[in-house]
Amino acid sequence: MTASQVLRSFVLRRVKNWDYRELRERIADGYTLRQFTDFCSQPVPQHDAFHRAFNRLTPQTLQALNESVVQAAVALGLEDGKQLRVDTTVVETHIHRPTDSTLLWDTVRFLTRLVGHLDEELPQGVQGFTIRTRSARRRMQEIQRLIPKERHEQQVPKYRQLIRTTEQVVQNARQVLAQTQDAKGLDPVQSALIRALRKDIEHYCQLGDRVISQARRRVLEGEQVPSQEKIYSIFETHTDLIKRGKAEKPVEFGHKVFLAESAQGLITQYRLLDGNPSDEDHVEPSLQRHQKMFGRAPELYGSDRGFHNQRKQEACQQAGVRLPCIPQRGGKKTPERETYEKSPAFKKAQRFRAGIEGRISVLFRGRGMKRCLLKGRERFELLVGAAVLANNLLRIADLLTKKQPRQRLVA
Repeated sequence: MTASQVLRSFVLRRVKNWDYRELRERIADGYTLRQFTDFCSQPVPQHDAFHRAFNRLTPQTLQALNESVVQAAVALGLEDGKQLRVDTTVVETHIHRPTDSTLLWDTVRFLTRLVGHLDEELPQGVQGFTIRTRSARRRMQEIQRLIPKERHEQQVPKYRQLIRTTEQVVQNARQVLAQTQDAKGLDPVQSALIRALRKDIEHYCQLGDRVISQARRRVLEGEQVPSQEKIYSIFETHTDLIKRGKAEKPVEFGHKVFLAESAQGLITQYRLLDGNPSDEDHVEPSLQRHQKMFGRAPELYGSDRGFHNQRKQEACQQAGVRLPCIPQRGGKKTPERETYEKSPAFKKAQRFRAGIEGRISVLFRGRGMKRCLLKGRERFELLVGAAVLANNLLRIADLLTKKQPRQRLVA
């Protein structure tokens, strides 16, 4: 596929939120989609070809594309950058809710599965590995079914059994690695597969050590493990725990994403954040990026109270923002502050700021950004960039349509 075909198909998939099979079928069956994706009368590749092509895209490529799209909107006179509203949201990773028991169970079952695959590929098989999935699953289920009255007496003994079983599985897996150090397949392809399986087993053994240490410290020793030292999934190790004070979702697992939107609905900035940084840390960097992109600061800068800080208010004014619309967070307001936040200009700016909540909802419901089903942090960031790119292209198309004069129908 050409670069144009890959990019157009990539955008189409995110706009429609289709899977690879449906994307291929829709393009093959539709003349309009064939034209849009540049396939025209050419044969459309199979779904796995689209998957391989999309995997070659990088987050840096999409970041550059989004910047080019925004610059094109400015050149067309669709955006002037006079108003900016910002907010943060959380995009979830594709994991189950983590507990120490389920993480230990994940380690046991997945290492056992990998060793089983290695046993199938080796001509002589694997010797000395004991399958303990049944006992580990039973201990995990017993822990999950404990009622609060039973946890005080039964939780620690059952966790000791589950931790011991997990340690035995990890130790046996390392013994398998030592036995198969010089193992080779019957052909080069099989040898490469054996090397890949051994690499995966070593990787998940290391993660298993972290899970075992974490469970022992938290459950057996009663230690409060810092968030930066915790692991929430052995499959998506980059997952962060996010607390935003939401009553309906006190704890979320994924990544915090910063978004900045213009008055025309274009997302001019987006960033995937590490951990759970305070929102107020993004005021000055977002202003600097806006100045770099548009050559000047926005006249209006709107955000919610999470971005409030007196120093940030002063930084907005020093940057040239005429109306920094950031409500005060907590504390008693001075008479001057009370008057400022009750002014018509401030209230109007806050109504403008609320529009970014709708944009986030569109990204979640229409562009598939609510939960990332892709594996790895790089693919996670790629999903966010793809959703932003699809949103910006649709907004530009809508603005160009409205800009063109309507043609009168001639009788």
